[in-house]
Amino acid sequence: MLDKQRGRALREFFALEPNIIVLLGALLAIGMGEELWVRFMPKYLEALGASAVAIGAYGSFKRIVDTMYQYPGGWIADRMGRKRALVLFNLIAATGYVVYLLAGRWEMVIAGTLLVLAWSSMSQPAIFALIGDTLSQSKRAMGFSVQSIWKRIPIVVAPPLGGYLLAKLGLVRGMRVGFVVSLMLALAAIYLQSRFYHATPPAQGAQKAPLSAIWGLMPPALRRLLFADCLVRFGSNLTAVYIVLLVINVRGKSTLEFGAFTSVQMLTAIAGYLPAARLADRFGRQPFILATFAFFSLYPLFLIALPPAWLVVAFIVAGLREIGEPARKARIVDLAEEAHRGRVIGLYYLIRGLATIPAPFLGGMLWQQGFSWPFLLGGLASALGLGVYALSRPPQTVR
Repeated sequence: MLDKQRGRALREFFALEPNIIVLLGALLAIGMGEELWVRFMPKYLEALGASAVAIGAYGSFKRIVDTMYQYPGGWIADRMGRKRALVLFNLIAATGYVVYLLAGRWEMVIAGTLLVLAWSSMSQPAIFALIGDTLSQSKRAMGFSVQSIWKRIPIVVAPPLGGYLLAKLGLVRGMRVGFVVSLMLALAAIYLQSRFYHATPPAQGAQKAPLSAIWGLMPPALRRLLFADCLVRFGSNLTAVYIVLLVINVRGKSTLEFGAFTSVQMLTAIAGYLPAARLADRFGRQPFILATFAFFSLYPLFLIALPPAWLVVAFIVAGLREIGEPARKARIVDLAEEAHRGRVIGLYYLIRGLATIPAPFLGGMLWQQGFSWPFLLGGLASALGLGVYALSRPPQTVR
């Protein structure tokens, strides 16, 4: 009896409602499969004959598709219901793994990516909406925190296994074995979701509002958060692809040290998720969102200001950027009207993605003028986003 009470208390604390448990199982299965091979994909494309330009185009292509899939994913989630939408996105991704397996040319691999991204990109608004539908406002930050931690488990575990697989079997054969594993785990996730989700009906009135009306359905508080978030992420994307160059080429650190810094960043993020989410659910989202935006502003500045011996502090700050992410996601869901929740979330991420697409290119132009420029302006842009959000009043949401 005592064990049952403890189990119930733990499920209550971590917001582990039945639909959330099913979602976590699907995320783990799909993530474990994809992380076996996804970080080695550029090398695989090279083995299939892709040029450096084609590999670069693949990276840009993924970013654009990821952005453009957000709103359709939200529309489908509202129109079909969360359960059927998530199963559909999983089926489309599984079809993409089959294309990967059959691909003998790099062009086919890129075509398959259009299908594979259906899960990682289209599903995001549906996942947010599912968490919003399932959990009360007082539990949503914890729900997003648990989801964020769970998504990072495959990132920690699977890439070394994938590297071993490629070393043992060779690049091409190892990648194809990885695709088979992904396909099998995707099928397992499809069964899990189709069998155990408590189905949610399509949102009433979801099909009646055209795209042009969805912006009007965003309350002013959500628009202000979106504007601030765009500035913060634009600043982050000015520097993102140049951090490894700064740390290794400019600051003189080894690849091993850079890997260790990345581990410190990940562990810091994981350590902060649960306590911050608990406090955000109890005392409000605003302070934690502000803290996240502040750490986004400080990180690029610390990278260029700290002496090499203290660079690890910058990566601790990078990990602390995640402290308010569950609160930010919960705020989005709090403010999105239930009948249009999937599409409002999809539009939010569509706009944010479009706003940040030029940032890496601009960062490259700044890098050519001096390595510190993208980091200085990146910190400034993120600080501007912090200021915009600090001046906005926290919305009063009641559930």
